[in-house]
Amino acid sequence: MWYAVMVGFGYDVHRLVEGERLVIGGVMLPSLKGAVAYSDGDVLLHALCDALLGAACLGDIGEHFPDSDPTYRGISSRVLVERVVALLQQHGYRIVNVDATVVLQQPRIAPYREAMRQTIATLCQIPVERVSVKATTPEHLGFVGREEGVAAFCVCEIQPAS
Repeated sequence: MWYAVMVGFGYDVHRLVEGERLVIGGVMLPSLKGAVAYSDGDVLLHALCDALLGAACLGDIGEHFPDSDPTYRGISSRVLVERVVALLQQHGYRIVNVDATVVLQQPRIAPYREAMRQTIATLCQIPVERVSVKATTPEHLGFVGREEGVAAFCVCEIQPAS
């Protein structure tokens, strides 16, 4: 092949409302507000799926797991990542690393960061040392700053398995 590595970028955003649960990076966070979504609304794992699919030029999360299909109603985003990783393997790729940023006013991500890193590493079948999860607040600016939503960005690198 003419390439050694491929890079993918993913972005996701979900609205936050009271009474919903907040799952980020496969970890349930204590919060009065949670994500409104067709699946479990894990903004970080959704961004990861898009980054992985994009790196392999295999479309996007909506193409593979459409919200018009009742199969995916309430599905754990962990399952979606597992399916994306299996798809990459079927196409002869392995994941090299993952770098993600969560944008959220509150709650703070720091106490849950290591659990998120471990979850992503396990799902991607890579060492935890190759997974970075960062967080930032928007300093009360915009819809995330007003605690109306949460966003995540993710970059990954994949390469041919052989």
